[in-house]
Amino acid sequence: MFKRVSIMKLLLLFLLCVSILKVQSQPDYDPEDVDTPMGEEASVDVRGHRPLDKSRELRPTLRPAPPPISGGGYRPRPTKPPTSGKQKGPIVYPDAGGCKHAADELGVLCPTGCELQMTLVKQEKSVKSTVHDLSDKVHILSKNSGSFQVYVTTIEENLVKRKKQRGDNQNVVSEYNTEIEQQYHFIKESMDNNIPSAIRVLRSVVDNLHKKIQKLEAAIASQMDNCRSPCTVSCNIPVVSGKECEDIFRKGGETSEMYLIQPDTFSKPYKVYCDMSTEKGGWTLIQNRQDGSVGFGRTWDSYKRGFGNVAKGREKKYCNTPGEYWLGNDKISQLTNIGPTEVLIEMEDWDNNKVSAQYGGFTIRNEAHKYQLSLSNYKGTAGNALMEGASQLHGENRTMTIHNSMYFSTFDRDNDGWIHADPRKQCSKEDGGGWWYNRCHAANPNGRYYWGGQYSWDMAKHGTDDGVVWMNWKGSWYSLKKMSMKIRPFFPQ
Repeated sequence: MFKRVSIMKLLLLFLLCVSILKVQSQPDYDPEDVDTPMGEEASVDVRGHRPLDKSRELRPTLRPAPPPISGGGYRPRPTKPPTSGKQKGPIVYPDAGGCKHAADELGVLCPTGCELQMTLVKQEKSVKSTVHDLSDKVHILSKNSGSFQVYVTTIEENLVKRKKQRGDNQNVVSEYNTEIEQQYHFIKESMDNNIPSAIRVLRSVVDNLHKKIQKLEAAIASQMDNCRSPCTVSCNIPVVSGKECEDIFRKGGETSEMYLIQPDTFSKPYKVYCDMSTEKGGWTLIQNRQDGSVGFGRTWDSYKRGFGNVAKGREKKYCNTPGEYWLGNDKISQLTNIGPTEVLIEMEDWDNNKVSAQYGGFTIRNEAHKYQLSLSNYKGTAGNALMEGASQLHGENRTMTIHNSMYFSTFDRDNDGWIHADPRKQCSKEDGGGWWYNRCHAANPNGRYYWGGQYSWDMAKHGTDDGVVWMNWKGSWYSLKKMSMKIRPFFPQ
């Protein structure tokens, strides 16, 4: 079978060669020198001209032309060397460096390697550009593949980091879960064990408070019953009376006790305590602090009318012991405007030491002028706090504590010398009482009452020196045991 195929291939190759030779032997044009035999018509028109139509066209005429080029031409051909005696060697037909055809004696060959080379060279021109394009694309693909590889490497590294971070996060979450579970168990245990006992304790405290509230309600109810009936004085009032205590003294009332006075015949008489023993007597008590039984943090109207207990009785049904009270700004103003008036301020500390401050001139103006204070002629052992300010301070700070010529102030009527944008910043609010405050005080007779004398800022409601203070004697943080203010008409002695 294989032999038959080979023979068929050889026959086909032989036929191919014969057809090629026939094609090459036929010329591709008609030779002009070939004469057609007489008596025969040419089968093909002559090439190069067109037949002349004598009825319509003129005969062509020759055009003059220059003579042919003459002169020297090529040199004679060189003579070939004799070939006798030489043996004819084999003819080599190289395929490289160009095509060489075989000699005539060898006949015409089938397509050689030279012809194939020419064909390949022709095809190479079109293939080179395609190969060049493919090379560029391969280069671009190579770069892209490198970038892709870097990207993939980066993604792998990020994945590794994410895995590590995820593991760390899981560890942290597990730790927090463990801690939360511990806290949950602790809270649950506390709720199961401690809270019930705490609730029982709180219930017992609430029960005790409820019982105390019931007792207080019962006490308040009993006090309300007592207050429904009008208050009556259980001690007798002396028959003698006058415009003020000096007038009563001159009329024969020489016992220190409660009296009725009437400075003006057009006003109602009112009760006062008269001191008939100190400094030759005749003093009308307008203010007294001795046990803290009366609160002095009052409104403007309370200070205007007066408040507290004027006196109380100990023996013979006479009220011969003064109580804690403020006579009233209207009454004090009325008494000091009758004529020249002096004031005596007496003080006692918790060791029973006593000092005093006496002013020969003392006047309080009426409410229209905000009960303005006017003082003069100091003498005494306590220090001139009202006219000169606190002795511990100096310069402008000391001036801020002078009380003379100041208006009266309460927590609901701010007339002090402390000008502040915050309405809560008031001397009366921070220092506990009504007084002729500046910015704020060197003396505070109507301040809060502290037992024992010494007190500190953390004991004070606003952290200020709000006690019963006379700074020029005991400083800011000592609250006096007793302090009183007494007035009488000034007269030469």
